[in-house]
Amino acid sequence: MRDMFGRIAPKYDFITRVFSYGMDRRWKRVAVDMAPLTRSTRVLDLACGTGDFYKLIAKQDPGAQIVAADLTEPMLRLATLPNSVCADASSLPFADASFNAVFIGYGLRNFPDLKRALGEVRRTLKPGGALVSLDFFLPDSLLLRRAYLTYLYVQGAFWGVALHGRARVYTYIPDSLRTFLSAREFSLLLQNSGFSEVSARPFILGGIAVHWAKKIS
Repeated sequence: MRDMFGRIAPKYDFITRVFSYGMDRRWKRVAVDMAPLTRSTRVLDLACGTGDFYKLIAKQDPGAQIVAADLTEPMLRLATLPNSVCADASSLPFADASFNAVFIGYGLRNFPDLKRALGEVRRTLKPGGALVSLDFFLPDSLLLRRAYLTYLYVQGAFWGVALHGRARVYTYIPDSLRTFLSAREFSLLLQNSGFSEVSARPFILGGIAVHWAKKIS
């Protein structure tokens, strides 16, 4: 996973915009605007990529103390964020109750052990702290699932050939999604993992969703 994202890091933002139909930034603004953030809050941007959440939060609250964490060093170098660390979501190098909020953009599907990663998120959140995520999900309808996965595969193969000369470079998105969850199933997983007040806003017929949840005190 680290090697793959290291290779695609220079094109990561472009591909994110393509696969989100150009609406990626708007969805992230929705995620930040709806998050229960207080002024001068402590925030972790986990699986930060090139730091979109970090930059939106910093713009909204210049006093926020934000840490960016990603498994891939080339991503962090491209992001050029002032407070960043190379870290694995399954073993975060932060003390218990360190953050008021943890944001995760397109990272959930790529965590080898999602339940363990959610446990680490919960551990590092303060009581009542918020988890906010944006990711691809499987639509509830089986017919829509097949159509969505086929579309993502064709898109990935096309851009893989166009940008790298290899069809499989960007098919990691449908590959990671085939055995993932629907947005509804992820909401249930959050509830079973020690989070409350779970809410979700789906986009593209459930193929993308923003989730908000609070750590049970």
